[in-house]
Amino acid sequence: MLRYVLAALAALSLTPAPVLAQQGPLRIEITDGVIEPLPYALPTFVAETADAGKMAQDITAVIAADLSGTGLFREIPQTAHIQRFASFETPVSYPDWQAINAQALIVGGVAVSGGQVVVKFRLFDIYSGQQLGEGQQLAASAASWRRLAHKVADVIYSRVTGESGYFDSRVVFVSESGSKDARQKRLAIADYDGANLKYLTDSSTIVFAPRFSPTGDKVIYTTYETGFPRIKLLDIGNVRASLLPEVPGTMTFAPRFSPDGNSIVYSMEQGGNTDLYKMGVNGGGATRLTNSPAIETAPSFSPDGSRIVFESDRSGTQQLYIMSANGGQPTRISFGEGRYGTPVWSPRGDLIAFTKQHAGRFHIGVMRTDGSEERLLTASFLDEGPSWSPNGRVIMFTRESAGAGGTANLYSVDISGRNLKKVEGVGQASDPAWSPLLP
Repeated sequence: MLRYVLAALAALSLTPAPVLAQQGPLRIEITDGVIEPLPYALPTFVAETADAGKMAQDITAVIAADLSGTGLFREIPQTAHIQRFASFETPVSYPDWQAINAQALIVGGVAVSGGQVVVKFRLFDIYSGQQLGEGQQLAASAASWRRLAHKVADVIYSRVTGESGYFDSRVVFVSESGSKDARQKRLAIADYDGANLKYLTDSSTIVFAPRFSPTGDKVIYTTYETGFPRIKLLDIGNVRASLLPEVPGTMTFAPRFSPDGNSIVYSMEQGGNTDLYKMGVNGGGATRLTNSPAIETAPSFSPDGSRIVFESDRSGTQQLYIMSANGGQPTRISFGEGRYGTPVWSPRGDLIAFTKQHAGRFHIGVMRTDGSEERLLTASFLDEGPSWSPNGRVIMFTRESAGAGGTANLYSVDISGRNLKKVEGVGQASDPAWSPLLP
């Protein structure tokens, strides 16, 4: 039987996603103990046209990197494979895969024709001796071959874990260059794994806190191009941006979209006081949500759009609060030692990620929406600014190294606190925001 132990879920007291039982005897076991990655075999996809050889190798490599990069899967080296596939239709010899202790087998084929790439694949449960679900076929332009690979990995991940995938997604962030004292910053976007890096702005002005729209086609961020913080909306497709309307004599920053994409919540400083406001995505109908002498910022909507979590020092120290999306009396949810900031609601709705500063260290942590079951996932000189993967399984954040020449980089960590790793390929970077799954 194909098994996978997700001990971290039990440690967090989370409810596992439902198993897709109709696809075969797939089962997710949740136990206390050490996570043991699922051993899988991934032969290089078969080249079904004469010019598809290199493409088949590249697609196979990306799928393997996606799955193994989660820490939930372990690839069996191809040098250990006994059976070889000359055709996508070659029958599976289950004893050959059992002999090398594979529990899952992924078989695929790649064809290239007229600038299009076609990928087909099947997933097999080795110990039950059957295929899991129907085989699938995907097609896209040759330039989008990486997206095809990510989509295949998303399907495999979902069938094995019962959770939705997150590989076919992007990250927008602040790309940094230069010395720490004269650092230049510009918005950039890349695949979730750091590939396909593209710059969205130049480095002529300071930018920070980019956030995706719910559809992933727009980014809202804060810019200093007028000399003061202002909110700007950028269309990723045509890379055009426009400043949102402002109230004279104010500074606006820390914007975030509502789940329906029709409004944004943000901070506005006026006369030395900073409160939260909400307005239409095109700048209309601003409504004040808080009215306090405290500094209130970093708002984030719940997935259903009914509530907002934010940080405030109204209690004397930086803490987390939740209130109705229409304003009203907020409720404090953080009560541990230290200061809390940059809260972000999980796409699943069950957790809130945050930055915590305590005893000279910074942490990325998660807690329930009522503040219970706080769990710190990281600790370093400076970890901050968490952002959730589309499925709520992984958190990406900024880690800055200590010292005068300290650099900022993007890291990710599983909600269990395991599988901490640097995001390669993007250079010095900060302020990540994860997109939804791409259409």
